[in-house]
Amino acid sequence: MEEREGEVRWDGLCSRDAAARDAALETIGQAVLRRAESIAAGAAADGLPLPAARDRLGEALARLLMLSKRCPFPDVREKSEAILSRVQELGIRIPRPLGHGPSRFIPEKETIQVGKEDATMHTLFAESFATLGRLDNVTLVMVFHPQYLESFLKTQHYLLQMDGPLPLHYRHYIGIMAAARHQCSYLVNLHVNDFLHVGGDPKWLNGLENAPQKLQNLGELNKMLAHRPWLITKEHIEQLLKTEENSWSLAELIHAVVLLTHYHSLASFTFGCGISPEIDCEGGHTFRPPSVSNYCICDITNGYHGVDEIHASPAGIIPVSSTESVCEVEALMEKMKQLQECRDEEEASQEEMATRFEREKRESMFVCSSEDEESAATRDVSRHFEDTSYGYKDFSRHGMHVPTFRVQDYSWEDHGYSLVNRLYPDVGQLLDEKFHIAYNLTYNTMAMHKDVDTSMLRRAIWNYIHCMFGIRYDDYDYGEINQLLDRSFKVYIKTVVCTPEKTTKRMYDSFWRQFEHSEKVHVNLLLVEARMQAELLYALRAITRYMT
Repeated sequence: MEEREGEVRWDGLCSRDAAARDAALETIGQAVLRRAESIAAGAAADGLPLPAARDRLGEALARLLMLSKRCPFPDVREKSEAILSRVQELGIRIPRPLGHGPSRFIPEKETIQVGKEDATMHTLFAESFATLGRLDNVTLVMVFHPQYLESFLKTQHYLLQMDGPLPLHYRHYIGIMAAARHQCSYLVNLHVNDFLHVGGDPKWLNGLENAPQKLQNLGELNKMLAHRPWLITKEHIEQLLKTEENSWSLAELIHAVVLLTHYHSLASFTFGCGISPEIDCEGGHTFRPPSVSNYCICDITNGYHGVDEIHASPAGIIPVSSTESVCEVEALMEKMKQLQECRDEEEASQEEMATRFEREKRESMFVCSSEDEESAATRDVSRHFEDTSYGYKDFSRHGMHVPTFRVQDYSWEDHGYSLVNRLYPDVGQLLDEKFHIAYNLTYNTMAMHKDVDTSMLRRAIWNYIHCMFGIRYDDYDYGEINQLLDRSFKVYIKTVVCTPEKTTKRMYDSFWRQFEHSEKVHVNLLLVEARMQAELLYALRAITRYMT
């Protein structure tokens, strides 16, 4: 990609070699200070008119602010802060972070602080920074579960940066298309920057109609995968593979499908955990000075509140006493024990199991939020996709019946895995590992209780999500779901999986009130992977039917 005149080069900071980072910081510091001195003197810089030079300096200062707070290498954090201080001494206003930590839902003091992580986490942070050039807020929340994070980062790195059927700029553009289906401006912003960094054409960012026809053709599949994957047929696949000069190869299509499902489900995680904007992105910093009370009226109108206010009880919710919450945990554990005893005593007939599935599938349609509360404000990203009115619809609304998808007939383990691995080598293996880690992850704890077997609860969450997508496991008793998942939890699960952009802090706070934040993040990992696998099953089954 051609560098803009006077462009600051940041790549050297990703090096694991301290001397290379030091040299890169020296060059960055000189370039930023030279620009700042020109602007302070009222002169143009880098051959740009003064307003454009100011904007360019602002971008560099926001990047330095992010590095001073979020870089895993202490030398980079300290030197970035020193450069910002020197710019401030020239009389130029420097930015400060908005918000408090990587999540709007989790108090910053309860997340892992950069610089205070243990050796295992530091390795993961350094790996993430070296790969992405940043330590993003998704990583800082996922690191509650290092084993999963390692698998997630490895998979995402392979999909975006390693050898594969699709060119790099296509991969990031597909990420933008997928995230935009859920109006996830957090992910859209990150991938717009990455798309430009790998040489993507800025004109494509003006709207999907400006992208190549081949990518436009993917719009329909993106739409169905995100909202109604059960409608995908082999005819949709045939249309993409046989459209003359704009056709996709099977390998390219598999790569695209995995990227689309990855970013649909990552949008669920982003909204489900209340991920804050990155410090150097729009909404992550401000150049306004703090007011006496540490936030000013313009912050409030833009939705940025003081730290105490953010983490106070949501309006209208009466704080629940710890005794009530403890009872909630005890009651859940008692139900798990009773269900285990019933399992040991008697087994329901196949007919009864099928009836229970149909009942749960039908009931899941009526689980919806009555919230009018505003979810996180996002800028309009609809130009990145078509048909903005197309969203999630339950199966049997308007008399439309969708047949149940039986895992016994088409499963990830027996069918999907080998198809992906055959057409996009190693990716089937990476996805399989990630699914297994999420499904089997346990610390044998529930809130304050230790040595608890949580497998029954984890299976109920996973199977409830698949049930919402019409996917049935013949050997599972769906009667367990109503016993283990209460209404507020079901509302949260359905919102995060089906309409993540509508998730609110109130929903996050109202389920499992006595559980740790790390346990709620664990729930989100199950939601992410179960959703991704459900979308993949429908797409891969259609591809298999096309091939046979």
